[in-house]
Amino acid sequence: MRGIPLLLASVSLFSVADGLTKRLGETLPAVELAWLRYATTLVIASILLLRASGRGLLRSRAPGLQVLRGLGIVASALMFITGLQHLPLAEATAINFVSPAFVTVLSVVFLGERAGWRRWSAIGVGMLGMLIILRPGSDAFTLAALFPIGSAVAWASAVTVTRRIGAVDPPETTLFWTAGVGFAVVTLLLPLLMLFSPAGVTLPSLAQIGLGVLVGIFSAAAQYMVVLAYRAAPASVLAPFSYTQLLTSGLVGVAMFGHVPDGWTLLGAAVIAASGLYMAHRERVRARGG
Repeated sequence: MRGIPLLLASVSLFSVADGLTKRLGETLPAVELAWLRYATTLVIASILLLRASGRGLLRSRAPGLQVLRGLGIVASALMFITGLQHLPLAEATAINFVSPAFVTVLSVVFLGERAGWRRWSAIGVGMLGMLIILRPGSDAFTLAALFPIGSAVAWASAVTVTRRIGAVDPPETTLFWTAGVGFAVVTLLLPLLMLFSPAGVTLPSLAQIGLGVLVGIFSAAAQYMVVLAYRAAPASVLAPFSYTQLLTSGLVGVAMFGHVPDGWTLLGAAVIAASGLYMAHRERVRARGG
């Protein structure tokens, strides 16, 4: 009963952070938004790290895998932020939730895991849900929808790497490395933005900086709550509640932007959620030896 409230709180914070990101994305480039977010997260991660056990936790037992994980997450963040600049919040979030299907595929390819026909069928259903939302070939389709798909692939790559890391590093160390790698990447991208972007770098106002810091605080708090939630309850118990983010993101989209999801988006989101829930069920059955 501790894990479920923590996860519900985390998905709500993620939705609010995404809504604020979309609002800031109307005036700031994605790289600058990511920089503000990662700078804040890095400060918070450093504080948690020092409070936990001091500088010894800076060392990772799997630094190469931590770097790969950080690269996957920062790539996911940049593509999702870019997608939010062009898509309604509920639609981008629903497409992004196809990531469990990509996790299964990558785990089979790179980790040698086995997937039976049931899980492959669930993956196919998830992809069908994504196509329902995208509606390729129709007037509703936009190339911007490829960004949340790319974000889902990058996130799935990070999750696959996390499975290789296992329990070798404590969560504070992982949070610090993720924030550090992401901050380094977006900092290196800022000069490229100045050189190659027609708009260049936009100097944010104090209000925009404040909102960017708030996004970083919400995101870091949400990520830490997820870690605590999965410590307190099994993944098979928590998986159904993670899909409440589809609801909270829809509510935030309506409240902040007046975007009411259409019937196709709702249907596609329901199909994707059903696919993900079934895959979570199969994971529980496999864990029991079924």
